[in-house]
Amino acid sequence: MDIELNLTTESVARALPAQPVCVAPAATVREALELMKERRVSSVLVCRDQALAGIFTERDALRIIAAHGDLNQPIEQVMTGAPVSIPADATVAAAIQRMASGGYRRLPIVDAQNKPTGVLQASAIVHYLVQHFPRTVYNQPPVPYPVTQQREGS
Repeated sequence: MDIELNLTTESVARALPAQPVCVAPAATVREALELMKERRVSSVLVCRDQALAGIFTERDALRIIAAHGDLNQPIEQVMTGAPVSIPADATVAAAIQRMASGGYRRLPIVDAQNKPTGVLQASAIVHYLVQHFPRTVYNQPPVPYPVTQQREGS
């Protein structure tokens, strides 16, 4: 099976996306953090009328905590608004390209009404590649150019 063919034909739904965890724009940062902890996720999507309005990640939380910010402020004040997303029928290759070009570790998957249907994470892409192309992945040397510490032989 050709890796390039699969990446350009299979939809992102096959790449093990996580279920979206959504909060309302009026939810507080504290509520979002509690939900992230409870659901064991690294981000929440902020949805207005069920449509994607923003994303709040663990990095956003760290930035607020480091600045001694107010955890009781509405999440819409600190979220990343209008996040880059991808349609549910997009290919895995398109998702990888979008994530790589933007430096994103998470990519919301949305339907035609901009309603979140999943969240694709970089770790899920790696698992997808390992599952579908084990020979390609497992044939790579653990250290591409090993440097020996001692001479072999006598």
